[in-house]
Amino acid sequence: MRLADRIAPALLVLMTLFVFILLYGPLMVPIVSSFFTVSHGAVDWSQPTTSAYVALAANEGVLNALWTTLVVGSGAVVCSVVLGTGIALYYTSPNAKGRGFLQFIIFLPFLMPPIITGLALLIFFRQVEFERSLVTIIIGHTVFVLALVYRTILTRLQSLSGSLVEASYDLGASRWQTFRLVLLPNLSSAMVGAAVLAFALSFDETMITLLVTGTQSTLPVRLWAMMRLGFTPDINALVALVLLFTTALCLIAVRFLMPKSAVAGSDED
Repeated sequence: MRLADRIAPALLVLMTLFVFILLYGPLMVPIVSSFFTVSHGAVDWSQPTTSAYVALAANEGVLNALWTTLVVGSGAVVCSVVLGTGIALYYTSPNAKGRGFLQFIIFLPFLMPPIITGLALLIFFRQVEFERSLVTIIIGHTVFVLALVYRTILTRLQSLSGSLVEASYDLGASRWQTFRLVLLPNLSSAMVGAAVLAFALSFDETMITLLVTGTQSTLPVRLWAMMRLGFTPDINALVALVLLFTTALCLIAVRFLMPKSAVAGSDED
C-alpha cells in the first residue's frame, strides 16, 4: 500500500473530528458549566455541584415559560397533524381540485421569512379583533409547521399501493373504516416522525411568537429578554436539559422516519 493511501484516510478522519469539535464543542460549554462553578472564565474542577439545577427548579419565571412552550408545541403538533393528514388525504383523492393552489397556500408561510408570517398574522388578528393570547401563538406555530407535517405525511401516503384502498372498498368497508384500519396503521410512523419534527420547530420559534404573543411568553422569548441582563447559572442547567431533550427527539424522529428496510438491515447486522 502506498504512503498516500495511508495518509488520505487519516487526514479525512482528522478533518472530520475537527469539524465535529468545531460544530458541537460549544454545546459542551453550558453542560460543563451546569455542573461546575465558573469564575472569571476559569472552571473549578475540584467541586462538582448541582446547585444550578436546584436554582432552576426554583425559577418560576423560566419554568412557566417552559411550560407555555410545551403547551404551545403540543397544541401546534395536534393541529398540524390533524390538518396535514386531512389535506394529504384530500390531495391524493381522485376528485381533488385546486391541488397546486392548495400546496401554494400551505408552503407559503414556511418559505417566507418568519417576520413576514408573524406580521401577516398580527394584522389579521387585529382586523378580526382577536385578542392575542396562547391561542394566537398556537395558530401561528401551526401555520408555520403545517408544511413540514403535510409533506411528510403526503410522501408516505403516495408511497402506499392504491390497491390497499381499493381492496378495502371491495370488501365493503366504509371510508372511515378504510382510514382507521388500512391507512392509519401505515401512516402512523410518518405522523409520529412529523409530529416530533414539528414540535422541535415550534419549540425554537421566536420571531412569530414575538409578534402574536399576548401576556404569556415562551421559553425562547423569555431567554431573548434575559440577554440584556445576562444569564444566571441556572440557565446553563436549562440548556443542558433542553439539549438532552432535543437529542432524544431527533433519535425518535430518525427511528420513525427511517425506511423499514433500513431498520431491518441494521437489526440483521
